[in-house]
This record gives sequence, structure tokens and C-alpha cells, in this order.
Amino acid sequence: MILIPEPLTAAAFAPFGDVIEVGDERTHYAINYGRTERYHDLAQLDVLENGGKPTVSIFRSQPAQFPLKVEVMERHPHSSQAFLSMQRKPFLVLVAPPGEQPLLEQLRLFAVGADQGVNYHRGVWHHYQFSLDEVRDFLCIDRSGGYGGNCDEYRFVEEVYITFPPIPDPSPARGEGSKS
Repeated sequence: MILIPEPLTAAAFAPFGDVIEVGDERTHYAINYGRTERYHDLAQLDVLENGGKPTVSIFRSQPAQFPLKVEVMERHPHSSQAFLSMQRKPFLVLVAPPGEQPLLEQLRLFAVGADQGVNYHRGVWHHYQFSLDEVRDFLCIDRSGGYGGNCDEYRFVEEVYITFPPIPDPSPARGEGSKS
């Protein structure tokens, strides 16, 4: 199976969750005496069911080797789960809609830009983050505590591999001005 990464947009990712990003269309307002713009309520965090509480963690991920064999996907039936790359570099996310199991024909691969993050909605099947080139730290906001199992896994019987051409970072490099 060859999946080509799709650009991560709010419209394309809506069936799976929220895109966390700053953009012209995002509501923001000035705080701190006009020195800061606050982009507010960027994700539908959903972590309180069954006595859960919000938690902030760092997940350190090893770089993926491609072609990548996808053996397992997971979902969280009682909460959302948000990820942002702390190194502000692109990464990939593999998702499938909620259901009893992830279906091969419904798998979608998204290229998350350096200035973006994702928030998976409750029940969305997902693979762990794909660091493309190095060990990567991800800030994770999700649920801890409470009762009831909150991580279901599905192991594929079929052999599923992801391969793709390298993706360039769609974000402009920081600190680079125009050269004339």
C-alpha cells in the first residue's frame, strides 16, 4: 500500500480531529497590553470522561524507517489526544475514522507542517507520530487517571507498508529574509 501524504488542512482533517495552528482565519485577540496575540481555543480537548483529568507529557519518538510496516493502530475511547512537535519540524500522522477497527481503504496519511499540531478526537484510529529524520519530542495533551481503559489497539492481519517520497517542510525558514 502506498500512501501519499496529504497537506494537513482543517477541512481535510475534520473527520479525525483538529488542526492546531495560527492562521489568518483563526480568531485571536490582543493581550499583555497589545504585545501578544492570543489564538484561543484551537482544539476540542475532551479528557474529563469517567473521572479523567488533563495531563501534559512529552513523548520522545524514534525516527521511522521507510518503507514502514504498520502493524498496529490505536484509539482512545474516552478522550482526545493532542500532539505538537517541540522541534517545530514536519511529521506525519496516519489516521482512520472511528469504528470497530481501522479499515485499509479508509487510511489517510497527513503531512503536518512545522507550525502545526493535531488533536485526535475521541475514538479516531491513529498510529504513533512519524518522526522523519531524527529523535523527536512531541508535546502531548491527553487524559490520565479516571476509570475504564482508554487505549484500544488493533493489530493488522494484512501486511501494510507506508512508503512515500521525502516531503519538504512547507513552512518558510525562520529568520530568512528575502534576498535581493
